[in-house]
Amino acid sequence: MSTARRRSAGAPAGRGGARVVRLLGALVATAALGACAAIPTSGAVREGDGTVSESRDVDVLAEGPRAGATPQQIVEGFQLAGAAGFVGEFSTAREYLTGAALQSWEPLAEVLVYDDPVIPASTQAGTVIATIPLTARVDADGRFTEAPRDAQRALTYELVRNRSGEWRIADAPDGLVLSESVFDKQFRATSLYFLSADGTFLVPETRWFPSQSHNLQTWVARALLAGPSPWLRDAVTTAVPEGVQLQADTVVVDDSGIATVPLDMGTTVLKGDTASLYAQLDATLRQVPGVREVKVTAGSVPIVDTRSVQRGGLPDGPVEMIQDDRLVTLGEDGLGPVEGVAPLPVGARSPARDEEGTVRVMLDPAGTLVTVPLEDSPSQVLLDGPRLVAPSVDRLGWVWTARPGEGVIAVKQGLDPVVVPAEWLDGRTVVALRMARDATRLAVVSRGSDGVSVDVAAVVRDAQGTPQNIGEPVRAGAVLQDASDVVWLDESVLGVVGSSDSSVLVHKVPVAGRTTTEAEVPDLAGLAGGRVVYVATTDGTLHRLVGSTWAAVTHVEGVRDPAYPG
Repeated sequence: MSTARRRSAGAPAGRGGARVVRLLGALVATAALGACAAIPTSGAVREGDGTVSESRDVDVLAEGPRAGATPQQIVEGFQLAGAAGFVGEFSTAREYLTGAALQSWEPLAEVLVYDDPVIPASTQAGTVIATIPLTARVDADGRFTEAPRDAQRALTYELVRNRSGEWRIADAPDGLVLSESVFDKQFRATSLYFLSADGTFLVPETRWFPSQSHNLQTWVARALLAGPSPWLRDAVTTAVPEGVQLQADTVVVDDSGIATVPLDMGTTVLKGDTASLYAQLDATLRQVPGVREVKVTAGSVPIVDTRSVQRGGLPDGPVEMIQDDRLVTLGEDGLGPVEGVAPLPVGARSPARDEEGTVRVMLDPAGTLVTVPLEDSPSQVLLDGPRLVAPSVDRLGWVWTARPGEGVIAVKQGLDPVVVPAEWLDGRTVVALRMARDATRLAVVSRGSDGVSVDVAAVVRDAQGTPQNIGEPVRAGAVLQDASDVVWLDESVLGVVGSSDSSVLVHKVPVAGRTTTEAEVPDLAGLAGGRVVYVATTDGTLHRLVGSTWAAVTHVEGVRDPAYPG
């Protein structure tokens, strides 16, 4: 719903509030007249189901400045008009501006998202400061950053009187101020897909673009051609040749759902890896509503080469866990032993494996990283303990862990351990980590003097896949006050055990989005993220997430440390 229709709860009525009421009243009256015109006057009586559907595609035009409005009301009206301005290219919002601001104001330079009412306040004649109770910020390229709890941003507006004596804004901060509900209507999260360093996996980067612009596909395609963000750039590749752009700067979707992507520099494009280029564009644009097929041309020449590139954040394989001294797996008939695995020593914990099950590791009772004992081979030490965090295994066979004072460590059987440099972790203690399925992005929970932080960073590798360094991170889950465990729930969403208030819960933490919580599970002790999300509790009960509730798995007792591949 547009902000021009709906003010935040608790906002003062004022003259701006009256305008919104009149707008809403007009809409209701129009809808009522339309409904009356549709009432049949003849025919048999039929019973209806009483259901009233609500259209989500109604666009509401904002109202321009009213005569005699105070500076506060002008600023409030400007923000309302900006929120409803996607339909008319923000023309109504510009009616509140004057002088250089009329042309220089950039509405999409950034978007500030709030949850509580914004009440502009005058500090002196002609100056209004609007304090934004910030929940998120989106930059000009669609990068979403969640704000910590109680974050605020103060915006200063300078106003002057025009020739008619009416207040207008002569200096306005670039960007929009949107409530969460309006942002959710006006913007859409879309993944841009790049290639892993070895070219075998599609790596997503989530961006947020205006969904009401009627040209979402062009926003998405332009962003993909521009390349990945700095935090991801050194760890991925792209088949888009440097300098290639859209011809006519647009992507057209026809009535049959075919999106045509016309690229310039046709000769340059056709000399490159066109199959990978198509894979990136196809995976990215198919997320746009209404797109059923993607066609790519390079200087009017159709690109026909295609290739299959892996993607997705949900690992193949069943959930496994420890029961007594056995490694067991959950199947249709309940728990059963993992084939080929020998009994575990008492006190073993934190099992991890790759998707093929060829690399299996755990922490032994002393906290040493070892291979899981097999029926035909005993455990082997990979990294001496103690104080190692629960390991994660990537698709290239590297095992990831961390130790206080050393930071993140990667080890592969037969090779020396690698302490992977990450300057941003200096002075922090890693609590938990988990590698994404693409073997490119590492989720890290760490603690420092500023508290807990959940971060996602890209891993740079050499040609043989050996980790070289961990790049600068992007922060996720900024509202979390504490965290103890992390998994991937899909390719762009983390599951984090922690607290955002007083309760320890499973949080869904998008790499670029707002954090939400699942229902509480008392005595939460372990989390496994896959096609079905499981948690274990301290009494050995296993629960699966069904909709928005946790259901105990029957006939499963005495288990701990559930885990999917990864």
